[in-house]
Amino acid sequence: MQKSKAYNTHMSDTGKGLLKDLFTLAFLIVVVVIPIRLFIISPFVVDGESMHPTFENLDYLIVDEMIYDFSAPARGDVIVFRYPLNPSVFYIKRIIGLPGETVSITHGVVTITTASGKNLPAAQTLSLTEPYAVNEDATYSKSTVLGPNEYFVMGDNRPNSSDSRIWGSVPRNNIIGRVDVRLLPISKGGFFPGAARYTNAGTTATTSPAPNTISVTP
Repeated sequence: MQKSKAYNTHMSDTGKGLLKDLFTLAFLIVVVVIPIRLFIISPFVVDGESMHPTFENLDYLIVDEMIYDFSAPARGDVIVFRYPLNPSVFYIKRIIGLPGETVSITHGVVTITTASGKNLPAAQTLSLTEPYAVNEDATYSKSTVLGPNEYFVMGDNRPNSSDSRIWGSVPRNNIIGRVDVRLLPISKGGFFPGAARYTNAGTTATTSPAPNTISVTP
């Protein structure tokens, strides 16, 4: 009888330990994992070809949702945002124009006139060199003046992208975050997969770009 009692006690202690471990795991999920998933990073799967060749259909990406709490979105960043005409849909594009700037497109060449005014340097005009972009056989000319907190975005696959050229600018509040990691495919995995490099007047600047489904189709 004594042995049976000891055996039962041992099993009871094991069960209590297991319950304690499960409770601890659940607590960590609630306190750590869920907040990170909801407020810090989010996974997205690319759906479409408008960011080719930088991103392809079904690429699995991680988006940093906190980066723009500490710094403003920069030219060249690849971002995920809510489509202004239907906020339930997520798009992925590259930031081309910043608030207050004028974005001009002539025969596919993008020219930026920077903002000027109080506490700002004199306006400058620069033509973007975009090695990441698929050029389009464009014959049109377009000029857009961006207001405060407005961003001009385009897909890298210019002939097959629905973007600010068609439906206008993206409000700051619509931006979810920056694409900072590509997990899949493994062969193309890495950090800052959409980083852009611009050169103007002898100076060079580099930007680091950062499952839901991102729509990238026109």
